[in-house]
Amino acid sequence: MPAKVGYLMIDAARPAALAGFWCGLLALSTAAESDDGDYLVLSPTEDGLTLGFQRVADAKLGKNRLHLDLMVDDLDEVTAEVERLGGRWLEPGTTRDLDEFRWRCMADPEGNEFDIAVLTS
Repeated sequence: MPAKVGYLMIDAARPAALAGFWCGLLALSTAAESDDGDYLVLSPTEDGLTLGFQRVADAKLGKNRLHLDLMVDDLDEVTAEVERLGGRWLEPGTTRDLDEFRWRCMADPEGNEFDIAVLTS
């Protein structure tokens, strides 16, 4: 029997604060919390992805080996929203293009990278 993705877990020094960023960006809410806030799970996205956060003692070092690509309608609008929520544009002024995609590399308040992308065709 093949495996299926249950949750995408993100390491965090402060799970509740980081969950707040992602809830704001994705218009989700916290669905469950356990172990005195060491683990938090958000409500599923429209396409069924469930993000979770687990407290870790170590700070993030280096580039993520796995990241989310978030499809958006307007790069400038979502860039401003990421920054308003406490995240940042990793390469300000740089928007990348490949075939029918345009994207920007972003980071949440704890430095976890993700991309925001639009379809150009």
